[in-house]
Amino acid sequence: MTATTTLPVQPVPSARRRWTVLAVCCLSMFLVGLDTTVVNVGLPAIGHGLGVGTRSLEWTVDAYTIVLAGLLISSGALADRFGRRRVFQSGLAVFGAASLLCATAGSVGALVAARALQGVGASMLSPVALAIVVNAMPDPRERAQAIGVWASVFGLSMAVGPVTGGALVAGLGWRALFWINAPVIAAALVLSAVFVPESRGPRARRLDAPGQALLTVLIAVWVGVLIEGPRIGWTSPVALAAYGCAAVVAVAFGWVECRRPEPLMDLRLFRSPVFSGAVLGAVAVFVTLNVTLLLNTLYLQHSRGFTPLAAGMATLPMAVGATLCAPWSGRLVGRAGPRTPLTLAGAFITAGGLCLVGLDRHTDLSLLLLAYLLIGIGFGFANAPITNTAVSGLPPARAAVAGAITSTARQLGSALGVALAGSLVAHSTPAGLARASRPGWVLVAACGLVLLLMAQLSRRVRR
Repeated sequence: MTATTTLPVQPVPSARRRWTVLAVCCLSMFLVGLDTTVVNVGLPAIGHGLGVGTRSLEWTVDAYTIVLAGLLISSGALADRFGRRRVFQSGLAVFGAASLLCATAGSVGALVAARALQGVGASMLSPVALAIVVNAMPDPRERAQAIGVWASVFGLSMAVGPVTGGALVAGLGWRALFWINAPVIAAALVLSAVFVPESRGPRARRLDAPGQALLTVLIAVWVGVLIEGPRIGWTSPVALAAYGCAAVVAVAFGWVECRRPEPLMDLRLFRSPVFSGAVLGAVAVFVTLNVTLLLNTLYLQHSRGFTPLAAGMATLPMAVGATLCAPWSGRLVGRAGPRTPLTLAGAFITAGGLCLVGLDRHTDLSLLLLAYLLIGIGFGFANAPITNTAVSGLPPARAAVAGAITSTARQLGSALGVALAGSLVAHSTPAGLARASRPGWVLVAACGLVLLLMAQLSRRVRR
């Protein structure tokens, strides 16, 4: 039976208080996004420090995103039942403790386990922060602007991660990538206790344990095959068994979700072409970002001998493009809808990917920086309209579920991007790494075309 919680009607907070709540949630989301990409530029230093190769380093990144993607929706249900601020603060505490474990890890196994625990904490922040923001903004227009800001900050944090990571590794070593989280977590805990009001969903949904387990296994198997494929062989018995396992789990997940009164993921939502397009667009954007960042890290540091700081600084045009265009995108969405920023996002990402399809070891640095700038601009324009399209294309009662599924799609895209990029260059020598990475840039351009298609679908939202 579904539990129903009746809460007293609370007064609408002042505009200053509402935007303060948004700022606190954005601070936490900035940290979650930053940790998704800040590790990328430090991978060679981590590998040298722990004595491991590229394949193990991929797990260092994807252990975080796989767990985060798998638990996002259930964390949202927990927040509706037990209180959003309570779950939000619990997520901050878990994330902070896991960051300390990452900073003190003595082996790659300990680091991967701590990164997975970080993903558990982060899963309590992303959908819960969005629910807190939506609850604090009763005016639909103001809420749309707030969602745009929230999505833009999350995207921006992922874009500036490599620059931040390069500076930390160069100045303090790779463990500083995780020590830096401690003061931010402490500030967020204090600010959330002071400014964020407690709230719950009007209907506390049951947890879907079978669906949760099947979704996590499905994501982990597919990403694991992509990471381990170059080592075990794509047609080896182990790989074929993994394909079969993934297919069986996918069918079982669909069967279970279609028969539960309150499923983890309501598959009927995907009957909406607009919503399905938004989910596909979210995957495409974050595949683009993570393919770009990992290929940049490996190419510049292994093939061209850049330091971590120099490799991070090379992505500065991407961060600048995202920084300038993300808030602009949010305003465009609030005024005119998602079509224009989605079109711009698709065009810029496609152009950026095409710039590097002929990459070699001596490609002019100016072309590399131009490509990163174009991809950063496209990334900045993409996040706000994707979130808005997913939420606006469905009835208001399903907005929270739509936001959670879109957040899951983003993290799935992150995990797939790292796995795909790593599989392309897993056995490459420094001299051959540039040529091996060329299909990755074709993939980036293809993701831009997906966003252009999504821009056409978004017309239905306006109508």
